[in-house]
Amino acid sequence: MDLNIVQIVLVLIVAFVAGCGSVLDQFQFHQPIVACTLIGFVTGHPAEGIILGGTLQLIALGWMNIGAAVAPDAGLASVAAACFVCAKGMSIEQAIAVAIPMSVAGLALTILIRTINTGTAHWADAAAARGNHRGVEAIALFALLLQGLRVAIPAGFILALPNEIVQGALDAIPAWVTTGLSAAGGFIVVVGYAMVMNMMATKKVWPFFFLGFALASLTELGLIAMGIIGLCLALVYLDLSPEFNGGGAVATAGASSGGGADPLDDILNDYE
Repeated sequence: MDLNIVQIVLVLIVAFVAGCGSVLDQFQFHQPIVACTLIGFVTGHPAEGIILGGTLQLIALGWMNIGAAVAPDAGLASVAAACFVCAKGMSIEQAIAVAIPMSVAGLALTILIRTINTGTAHWADAAAARGNHRGVEAIALFALLLQGLRVAIPAGFILALPNEIVQGALDAIPAWVTTGLSAAGGFIVVVGYAMVMNMMATKKVWPFFFLGFALASLTELGLIAMGIIGLCLALVYLDLSPEFNGGGAVATAGASSGGGADPLDDILNDYE
């Protein structure tokens, strides 16, 4: 699976963007389903990239930064695993086992880079005090550059490793280690789902959860069919809910009281 120079450059670009996305959190390029898929396409292995990304995404569902607690780094884990699979011929099962320790290594790297960037914040304050707006922008881009290199440089090292060394290192790992890491990855998937469910759990959505669980358990519907059913149920729910469709009891109550259905309209009318 030797890559040409164009493919190597594209992989490094994806790795750099994934590193930036892990702190921007706007376009989600660091998520496994995105980063692995992109690397799979640029290396000519889209199927492997999509399968790996979907599997790792289940593991990373519960990974999020809360306050000062920094989650395991999904960006480095995704890029490294995709490079091993799409460029070094590693199996998806082995790559999943490797991704977990890589996420911990990425966590250490991102903490290091964020510590360094506390110094760049003082540089930006000094530039702002001088009225140097371009300087503030340049310092912000420099701090973002460090986050991108945090993932791109390890990806470059992985691509530079000969396939024989990678395969020899994999053969040297005991089977109980890879099996244990794969089992831990399965546990993390369950924890990720549990955390997402805990955040979304309300009296209104629990019926949909149990309905979906029953349909998945008692029928042979695939993911596409389940997704279509879920979308249809969501549209019906929104159409029947007066707080979403702007009609029904909410609109009637608003009209009878002299106000609108939107509370913001009432506030604006008071100022007028």
